[in-house]
Amino acid sequence: MGAATEDQNRRMLRARDVMDRQYAEELDIPSLASVALVSESHFIRSFRAVFGETPHRYLQRRRVERAMFLLRSTARPVTEICFEVGFSSLGTFSRTFSAIVGESPSAYRRRGPLPAVPSCFAMRWARPSEHRQSETKPAGS
Repeated sequence: MGAATEDQNRRMLRARDVMDRQYAEELDIPSLASVALVSESHFIRSFRAVFGETPHRYLQRRRVERAMFLLRSTARPVTEICFEVGFSSLGTFSRTFSAIVGESPSAYRRRGPLPAVPSCFAMRWARPSEHRQSETKPAGS
């Protein structure tokens, strides 16, 4: 790996780390690009090249991941969880959650509490993934 590629990867990691820490806050492309020290258009292209998805999709997935945990480990209302993880609309939250997880937030909650395993295993097992979705959908869907 060349020095330029390594530098680009570090810059993208810095921006992703901000997204991981501040996922519930309003994050926009200009501020994330400034963290990575690149232009907005270069940031979007580079982030996708490094992580395989756009910054917007990564942030959505991160928020849904946190919502998944809260839905199965608390009794708080879905609306409250929606706003806590950074969505500004229940409709957008439900639509995004269903698209990523494959079921509605309420249906996901009905599965019951998380299994009693170390949280790192539970989080990895439950982490939403574009690849896992394609494995479960029939061809042509």
